[in-house]
Amino acid sequence: MPSYPTGPAGRAAATLAAALAVTLPLFAGSGPAVADDGRPDRDFTIEDPRITESSGLAASRAHPGVYWTHNDSDDGPYVYAVDSRTGKTLATITMRGVGEPRDVEGISIGPDGDLYVGDIGDNLDGTWDHVWIYRFPEPKALRDATVTAVQYDVTYADGARNAEALMVHPKTGRVYIASKNEDGGGLYEGPAKLTTGSANVFRRVGEVPWVTDGAFSPDGTRLVLRSYFSAREYAFEDGRLGEDRSVGAPFQRQAESVTYTADGSALMFGSEGARSEVVRVETEGGPGSGSGAGSGEGSGAPAKDGDRGSAGGTGEGGSGNAALGAAVLVGVAALWLALKRRRK
Repeated sequence: MPSYPTGPAGRAAATLAAALAVTLPLFAGSGPAVADDGRPDRDFTIEDPRITESSGLAASRAHPGVYWTHNDSDDGPYVYAVDSRTGKTLATITMRGVGEPRDVEGISIGPDGDLYVGDIGDNLDGTWDHVWIYRFPEPKALRDATVTAVQYDVTYADGARNAEALMVHPKTGRVYIASKNEDGGGLYEGPAKLTTGSANVFRRVGEVPWVTDGAFSPDGTRLVLRSYFSAREYAFEDGRLGEDRSVGAPFQRQAESVTYTADGSALMFGSEGARSEVVRVETEGGPGSGSGAGSGEGSGAPAKDGDRGSAGGTGEGGSGNAALGAAVLVGVAALWLALKRRRK
């Protein structure tokens, strides 16, 4: 469930979400279909009716083509393994030993093969004095199972935050969190090693825009951060953000998640909602990127004559859908600015 700031800003964000819910279906089509050749890491739709608020994605390291996800609240201690070839859930993992999750917003895989689950959301916009991270080894076999997870208490050096992005560096294993704020959030760095029994203090090391999810590239040299309307990829070195560039994120109703494919050749963008879409976007210089790199085009099976294509507009109607999408964003931006001025 998306969390919005309170007061006029909250009403503005809610209004934007409502506008997008009405207008995006006009050009988003019926959603991407699984590629006919059955290859992994293509556009797919999450078919599991239990997964209605997918808020995080992590590409499996042990099972090619499988993506880990979770609902963000009121679901329980569950993590799901979804096959990108079919959109079907291959395993449901139940975490024990973690209490009752409050607002799970992010998931990532560390260099040790462990899954890190971030119960870091705060729908009250930064009023909880601590949040949690859960950790357990990625299962070697994909089947329903109950696992014992380690629970870490997390606080921020500069006070409570609302956050939706949890990223584990694939080389150092250090955990990072990006906070969410309409005027810009912060990138927070955790201690070199998380510990139990006391709070793990995260310290602000960079400034970031409004962020709903993020992920490191497999080699750890890039960090992508997405919001409801856009995404940026940053150079990452020695624990700090470097130069950044825009990434063509697809239009999605409730843009909540992003991860790199396991080989780093593309980004996978996810959304909340029943039968939510996951859309592949080639990374710059990645296989098959060509002129479409960073363009926001989905890369599933090409649309046939008369098909509407996927969220990026890859079929015959792509250019028309893109134009309509641009018009919608202009209207949304105008509405946002008007509401901001009214609030001031």
